[in-house]
Amino acid sequence: MSSSGIEKGVVTTEVEAPRGNRSRFAFACAILASMTSIILGYDIGVMSGAAIFIKEDLKLSDVQLEILMGILNIYSLVGSGAAGRTSDWIGRRYTIVLAGAFFFCGALLMGFATNYPFIMVGRFVAGIGVGYAMMIAPVYTAEVAPATSRGFLSSFPEIFINIGILLGYVSNYFFSKLPVHLGWRFMLGVGSIPSVCLAIGVLAMPESPRWLVLQGRIGDAFKVLDKTSNTKEEAISRLNDIKRAAGIPEDMTDDVIVVPNRKSAGKGVWKDLLVRPTPAVRHILIACLGIHFAQQASGIDAVVLYSPTIFQKAGLKSKNDQLLATVAVGVVKTLFIVVGTCVVDRFGRRALLLTSMGGMFLSLTALGTSLTVIDRNPGHTLKWAIGLSVTTVMTFVATFSIGAGPVTWVYCSEIFPVRLRAQGASLGVMLNRLMSGIIGMTFLSLSKGLTIGGAFLLFAGVAAAAWVFFFTFLPETRGMPLEEMESLFGSYTANKKKNVTNEGTEVVEEH
Repeated sequence: MSSSGIEKGVVTTEVEAPRGNRSRFAFACAILASMTSIILGYDIGVMSGAAIFIKEDLKLSDVQLEILMGILNIYSLVGSGAAGRTSDWIGRRYTIVLAGAFFFCGALLMGFATNYPFIMVGRFVAGIGVGYAMMIAPVYTAEVAPATSRGFLSSFPEIFINIGILLGYVSNYFFSKLPVHLGWRFMLGVGSIPSVCLAIGVLAMPESPRWLVLQGRIGDAFKVLDKTSNTKEEAISRLNDIKRAAGIPEDMTDDVIVVPNRKSAGKGVWKDLLVRPTPAVRHILIACLGIHFAQQASGIDAVVLYSPTIFQKAGLKSKNDQLLATVAVGVVKTLFIVVGTCVVDRFGRRALLLTSMGGMFLSLTALGTSLTVIDRNPGHTLKWAIGLSVTTVMTFVATFSIGAGPVTWVYCSEIFPVRLRAQGASLGVMLNRLMSGIIGMTFLSLSKGLTIGGAFLLFAGVAAAAWVFFFTFLPETRGMPLEEMESLFGSYTANKKKNVTNEGTEVVEEH
């Protein structure tokens, strides 16, 4: 009998302790892992207001300003590109610590910046932390959470991003009362504080059970699964599923084993992902890249980063009114992300994505139309158009937050096979950050070339194309064990197989 308490899938512990705290433990793990996203959200939100004062204090041009706004996401490609290999090498937990360290240093550098090159160095360091955090938080949470609550828990990073954005907006409003040369420095520098909390909190987190299995640490993996499963039988079943996916025979039950043909450090993964993928893996990769592209190319960062500018173009003249309206955007975004998180396991990923992208299309179309009308009637106060512009900004962030915001991270963290998950997810994050950076660094120029209304009508076209892509290519994954997810993909349609829920039991049926 192994000391891990399992032998060939048989429970060896006669008296089982009460398990009421299991869901709370998984909940706490998800909270701690997702805390990295607060800092990312804070940076995104705070830059929307800080940029006004940075431009004035450092005498920046429009081009320098939009590069400063969006370059963090380009820099994050370094972190997200390295995160897959790093997390396979040192583990998911210590990769989160590494992300927090980069955040801390970057925030301090930006807070003490005295010129444009100095602040760009700070953006580079913080950007590396962004790349690490955006890949590792949803992957870690998906690997710890049981299937029944995986969607809910894996949405936490997006919730914390929105909390961070809201905190950034509030910081803008309060620190804007300080002298110009101090206000923006406090806005950016305060972002270092959550990093310290993260470094302390991560000490209480267990390592991902799937990473532990890949290292041959079966006993440690079972302990984590036992703490995060509703029953001991479920923990054993999850462990056997992971072992099977990793190519480990079920009769290998010692606490520490030598993994046959171990590729835990990522060796051979890129070949399996990009050079010779199976039809299912190729479909998974297309789905992951497509959903990440659509999330950003539909214009969310244009709204989040440039809310004050949009409200100024819509007719709100005072900076105070613009910042207050921006705070309202943050409140709406945060409230609706909670709604999306609470229903993702009830209604499924696919339904929320389609509903979200449809609402975004309608909101963007109305926003682009109203801004175009305002732009073509200079000198006239069109209250209906101003009201429509402000309202549709709110409905856009609300519909984004219900589906495209949280579900993107949930979906892409759960669909890859276990050996390909870390680096496959990192590819999606890299594309996500690349598109976010492109939108952030080109929006001012785009709005000058197409008009600001035309820019949002372009985003509406992207949203329409994304809706068709989601409907055609993305199968529903709700309730499926991670180790069986690959069976849903391979035919490049959403309906190769379907999940049929009957009294809580998932059955996979061929069409």
